[in-house]
Amino acid sequence: MAVVVILPKQGQSVESCIITEIKKKKGDIVKKGDILFSYETDKASFEEESPADGAVLECFYKDGDEVPVLLNMMVIGQPGEDYAALLGDSAPAASAPVAAVPQTGAPIVAEPVATAPAVAAEIVSGAVSAVAPAKASASFVSPRAKNLAATEALDAAQLVGSGPNGRVIEKDVQAALENRPKLTPLAKKMAAEQGVQPTSGSGLAGMAKSTDLQPPANVVYGLDFEDKKLSNMRKLIAKAMHFSLQNSAQLTHHLGADARRMMELRKKIKLAMDAGTLTTNITLNDMVCFAVIKALKKFPNVNSHFLGDSLRVFNKVHLGLAVDTERGLMVPAVRNADDLSILGLANQLKEVAGACRKGAIAPELLSAEAATFTVSNLGAYGVEMFTPVINLPQSAILGVNTIVPRPKDLGDGVYAFVPYIGLSLTYDHRSLDGGEATRFLKQIAIEIETLELDIF
Repeated sequence: MAVVVILPKQGQSVESCIITEIKKKKGDIVKKGDILFSYETDKASFEEESPADGAVLECFYKDGDEVPVLLNMMVIGQPGEDYAALLGDSAPAASAPVAAVPQTGAPIVAEPVATAPAVAAEIVSGAVSAVAPAKASASFVSPRAKNLAATEALDAAQLVGSGPNGRVIEKDVQAALENRPKLTPLAKKMAAEQGVQPTSGSGLAGMAKSTDLQPPANVVYGLDFEDKKLSNMRKLIAKAMHFSLQNSAQLTHHLGADARRMMELRKKIKLAMDAGTLTTNITLNDMVCFAVIKALKKFPNVNSHFLGDSLRVFNKVHLGLAVDTERGLMVPAVRNADDLSILGLANQLKEVAGACRKGAIAPELLSAEAATFTVSNLGAYGVEMFTPVINLPQSAILGVNTIVPRPKDLGDGVYAFVPYIGLSLTYDHRSLDGGEATRFLKQIAIEIETLELDIF
């Protein structure tokens, strides 16, 4: 009996996912456990396995589609099996068939259109070419693509076609328009008349003005740049960062903390690990996070979410840690971090960071609401000072900088260079006053300078 494969819901906050790759196409034979398709949320990647042996009777979506969770993705059953009753009225609109190609040989899939004549205009007779696509000639552009390109002042003949035999079809024009700023009426008129295109958009809402247009590429040297489409994750990060800066009153204070005590503890940790009496590698970042938790317990208002007309103050510290991955920046939360010893905290921080880099982190731990305060450490890169951006609705975030030697008065007129670790606290001025934020930052420095670890 046929079975429907749905797009699973990965975490309470996930409403839709991007389909990264359809691994089994319609008509493919599959075994139970075979990977049918891969997909990603804004932070993590997943793969969906076949629940049964059979064939792929239908696949409702394609690579790159954004699909709401719990919708039908595929139907697995025996070849020729009738599955219409199984779907009922739940079949996605994308599953509607396109016009069939009367020729024999490899099937050709046309882009969805409204009328039969238009469908016919998009289909090219013969088998699909296996050679790499090349830029199309003006005569090798579908009518719908040509009309859309003319309306938007775009030269469709310069595009690489994804249709049969490399033909430029409407979706190729749409993809090109997504990567080009919208044009003002004057810019669109000039682009159509002069064959020029915008390099950027300097107008309102990023629209391209006439001054943003550039002449056609030099036929000898060609273009000296490449436009790369942003990944789904990059778009979401950009949206979140812009939203944070646009919807909060952010201010950053910078302070240095004497790092001698912390560096002394780090030497003892290395010796203990070499001797085999300590199995967990406690890093400087672990120690800073431990000090931050202690400071948060003394300044509970910082351990909060700003909700517009109220401040949600948390009794527990759920610590967020910024993690650099190949797919982009992730900020997983370590729940109830104030209950952990330094060993437990170090292990938890390493675990969530490793899960992020593997793409196996639980999505609910990546929500900005999951953490009550975030630490972002750029010290390993030699950064001496920076301004971190708050993960709203959190009230603050700490940036940790590199350790640099600075002169310090040791008493009796004696000065010496002392290692200082830079601390950059960005806080939402709607949540916290400057005095409270400064005292909290100073408390972090005190906790670092007087740190005690019960591990030796």
